Amino acid sequence: MAVHLRLSRLGGKKTPFYRVVAADSHSPRDGRFIEHIGVYDPRTTPVQIKFDEPRLGHWLSVGAQPSVTVKELIKVSRKAAPAAK
Repeated sequence: MAVHLRLSRLGGKKTPFYRVVAADSHSPRDGRFIEHIGVYDPRTTPVQIKFDEPRLGHWLSVGAQPSVTVKELIKVSRKAAPAAK
């Protein structure tokens, strides 16, 4: 089973809201998933991107492959909130 980190679309017509989920690569976009690990809301100002960092780290450490979009969201969220020293 190959696990991918990808977006799952929620919200109504013309009002998208996304969850970042860990899902089997064969599952449909909005179908079955293993775990919900974050949210992405492009309609807010500024754009809302939140991750459960410990769980995101876990999935990346066990080999889950993020989609191109999720990879960019991870970069943006980590740049906006650098780790505390």
